Amino acid sequence: MKNLLGGKGANLAEMASIGLPVPPGFTLTTEVCTHFYQNDCQYPKELEQQVEKALNLVESRTGRKFGDSTNPLLVSVRSGARASMPGMMDTVLNLGLNDTTVEALAKKSGDRRFAFDSYRRFVQMYSDVVLGIEINHFEKHLERAKEKRGVKQDCELLPEDLEKLVKSYKAVVQLELGEEFPEDPKAQLWGAVGAVFNSWMNQRAKTHRSLHDIPEWWGTAVNVQAMVFGNMGNDCATGVAFTRDPSTGKNEFYGEFLVNAQGEDVVAGIRTPQELTIRARQSHGSDLPSLEEVMPNIFRELLSVRSQLETHYKDMQDIEFTIQQGKLYMLQTRNGKRTAPAALQIAVDMANEGLITKSQALLSLKPDLIDQLLHPTLDPKAKKEIIAKGLPASPGAAGGKVVFSADEAVRRCKDGEKVILVRIETSPDDIHGLHAAEGVLTTRGGMTSHAAVVARGMGRPCVAGAGSITVDYAAAKLTVGSVTVTEGQILTIDGSKGEVMVGEVPTVPPQLSGSFGTIMQWADEVRDMKVRANAETPADARQAKEFGAEGIGLVRTEHMFFEGQRIVAMRQMILATDEADRRQALDKLLVMQREDITELFRIMDGNPVTVRLLDPPLHEFIPHTEAEMALVAKAAGVPLDRVRRRAAELQEANPMLGHRGCRLAITYPEICEMQARAIFEAAAEVGRSSKKLPVAEVMVPLVATVEELKLLKGVIEKTADAVKKEQGITFTYKIGTMIELPRAALQAGRLAEMAEFFSFGTNDLTQTTYGLSRDDAGSFLPEYKAKGIVEHDPFVSLDPEGVGELITMAVQRGRSTRPEMKMGICGEHGGDPASIEVCEKIGLDYVSCSPFRVPVARLAAAQSALKTKGEQTKQSSTKATKPRVQNFGPW
Repeated sequence: MKNLLGGKGANLAEMASIGLPVPPGFTLTTEVCTHFYQNDCQYPKELEQQVEKALNLVESRTGRKFGDSTNPLLVSVRSGARASMPGMMDTVLNLGLNDTTVEALAKKSGDRRFAFDSYRRFVQMYSDVVLGIEINHFEKHLERAKEKRGVKQDCELLPEDLEKLVKSYKAVVQLELGEEFPEDPKAQLWGAVGAVFNSWMNQRAKTHRSLHDIPEWWGTAVNVQAMVFGNMGNDCATGVAFTRDPSTGKNEFYGEFLVNAQGEDVVAGIRTPQELTIRARQSHGSDLPSLEEVMPNIFRELLSVRSQLETHYKDMQDIEFTIQQGKLYMLQTRNGKRTAPAALQIAVDMANEGLITKSQALLSLKPDLIDQLLHPTLDPKAKKEIIAKGLPASPGAAGGKVVFSADEAVRRCKDGEKVILVRIETSPDDIHGLHAAEGVLTTRGGMTSHAAVVARGMGRPCVAGAGSITVDYAAAKLTVGSVTVTEGQILTIDGSKGEVMVGEVPTVPPQLSGSFGTIMQWADEVRDMKVRANAETPADARQAKEFGAEGIGLVRTEHMFFEGQRIVAMRQMILATDEADRRQALDKLLVMQREDITELFRIMDGNPVTVRLLDPPLHEFIPHTEAEMALVAKAAGVPLDRVRRRAAELQEANPMLGHRGCRLAITYPEICEMQARAIFEAAAEVGRSSKKLPVAEVMVPLVATVEELKLLKGVIEKTADAVKKEQGITFTYKIGTMIELPRAALQAGRLAEMAEFFSFGTNDLTQTTYGLSRDDAGSFLPEYKAKGIVEHDPFVSLDPEGVGELITMAVQRGRSTRPEMKMGICGEHGGDPASIEVCEKIGLDYVSCSPFRVPVARLAAAQSALKTKGEQTKQSSTKATKPRVQNFGPW
């Protein structure tokens, strides 16, 4: 029911249905939000009556009445989208309080301090969220009250202090808006509901949705729930917990709580939280007693809830709870955000515990989480000057220039700088800065603070609660002891140890083992598609092999010609005035190309290596400024005029659709000969010395006609025969083509008569299918996504309906000619999980991606295979029966 009730509402209903103590309430569905935005922010006509009926039900279940002068019901109003968006939208607590009901609450509870503490919180929160008054207007009154009383904590204020605060807060509303704070509880309710719906479109929610690919049209639900109070005295508390450690994945109960507090006190980092367990308190060196010590009976009940939730949801849960006068209430559960190492460890442990199957373990992981494992850690041998310590909130190490605002983080990031965002505490408004920064440091907050949760979800290192650091926003500096660090200076943080260091500390690559190896092994057991890498340097090839690549699916030979003497020889070839001069330059390139390809064959050790012939237009190798042309002329030993003239000759109106790919090889067949010779001489050399013979695949790019491929295949085969004769050795090879033009896809049946394999170049195929330039589309594609014209950037995730349809057609037509033909993709989509799922459904044999995406692709390929097999099983077992309607009752 998440699509209708939102994640929070669905999970509250679910917890209630399995017998957990959930305060009664009701949900305004996501359909209301959709109607709200489609009808000029108006509600459906019947909604008011439905809310009245639901509110009566909550009143009957609690024995209290909304707005009553003797026994008032108070409610919370919270958002709840189908995808978790922590802190992105608005919440109002203690709603229903006014000058009359607060007196009733004080009398009923026997605690006047509690009643007015709840009232001042409500006025402040409602004024901020619903009325739009900045929170600092109220904070200064609170700080003044604490100074006057001579205390540091909110909970140390006396009842009379809080009563005065309420009056001060209401005076702020009068001053800012020119009207009284609303006293009518029902008006308060509808104001809060409207504010929550409106918060779906606030800037931080929009930013979060764009970062996490959440569609705008999903909308949010609104949950109205009877209040329970963690701030009613010392037998009350509020807390946040994870059923397992979200940083490491260890099967240990993990969380924090505060006595005599409300939920926002924990996540905002306003007070120092206490640990749940004795073990955690001891390991963190805290003097504050744990929940296990303070409330042992409640702790045991919470342990039981932990077990029940994991058994029910089959996943690690992030829970919120409140203890009111010795009774436990569950306010929320959701699948907990976790680091990549923790995600793998939890999946493996739960499978080994029998809680889930291996297949479920694989499907529970987001493939992109694997990327987070590749973050560096500090070099243990490096010297480091630790200036402060905080909590190890999100693992990994990062260094960069210190910035003190999210906007500055974004600005410097756009300029290519690496930054560390330093804040006293982060709020949802900092979401864009958190995303731009390499890491996050806060001086307040615990392991479940906003900064910690968001950083873990983004894979950013985070040190939270470094209380010895003083931050001065106005002066743009931080101070700890005698050390001062100003904006722009370098700082390094270690989110695994909670350490903060001055200067840049060297890092080392991560070690991939343990649960990572187990998950990769399980993935390899079930996936059907092979995973290759796009690589042309020995370093990339070795990295790809280490990450489990089963060959190289794309060697971009042009990348071998851009350094040192290689670019000089390449330019000599381009500047040549006849074939003889060209061949002289090509002879130099042959030696370099052969050495590179020989090394790739050795590293791949019998796995296929697909070498693409020269693809880009020649103008990319020639500079265009006068000074650079002069340098080229001198290096190539030719007059400057010849360089100028040749540069002008190579200029094209649309070079990406011009003289490139196979068109170059047809115009200058000697280039094709040189490259084929380099491949085959490398194959011969490795074949002599290796036990496993190299598998050479020669790929002709940008083919549109059978005649192009036929002509170049003749050149390649003639060169192969010559090398065999010269070397006195036999080797095997395949000649194939890169399908990157719609015409090639349509002519795949005929191309398969000549080609022995197809590799789909989905970057160019997307460009030519859409008629889009990938380099220029960024100026308008975000607007297309925002308006729902496209769901995803087609250059990031493969378009299944257009480009995918062409690939499907090409696969079917190609295999109708050559049934066992190997086919794969080698564009950037090869490392994108959604694209890999499309490839699995089409029936491709492999995907090829960048080396660091190989583990991601292995897991995504396994998940795609499991999903496809699951869909096939479901379809085969479906019977023609009457549809069943499932009725869902209230909580």
